[in-house]
Amino acid sequence: MGTIVFFYFASVIVATAALVVALRSPVYSALALLVMFFHVAGLFVTLHAEFLAVIQILVYAGAILVLYLFVVMLLNLKGEVRFHHQLTVGLFLGCMVFAEAVLLVVKGESSLGANLPDPGEPTHFTQGNTESIGELLYSTYLFPFEIASLILLVAMVGAVILTKKGILEAKS
Repeated sequence: MGTIVFFYFASVIVATAALVVALRSPVYSALALLVMFFHVAGLFVTLHAEFLAVIQILVYAGAILVLYLFVVMLLNLKGEVRFHHQLTVGLFLGCMVFAEAVLLVVKGESSLGANLPDPGEPTHFTQGNTESIGELLYSTYLFPFEIASLILLVAMVGAVILTKKGILEAKS
């Protein structure tokens, strides 16, 4: 059952990722991206990483996608730019990746994971998923976390200044 659920999520993720690139309208592309984000969150749930699934939905489907749509609407793209000269290279690389995937499936489970150690008996976690992430985030990775929050703050202030500057120029 778990394999069927995984292949469902994986196939929808691959299909919507292709739609993000292939669709002509940036808004429809963003909707395909939204569907992809929700299915990635579903994969996190199947891995028992509920916290990451919620963060996936809040941060990516909420904030990043809204920012993307804001930029698309701010740029007000009229024409469409297509790169047909890259089609042959893309098809070649896509065929190579597909051939590698088929080769991995054909080789079977005898070679995949053969060098992994035997897990023995299952380990029991005393801490939950959220507690482990919080402990690592605020102890080991505190400095990178603070730097990332500072960069996001500067980006937010810059976006507000750019927006206000555009509004002030339009009024005068």
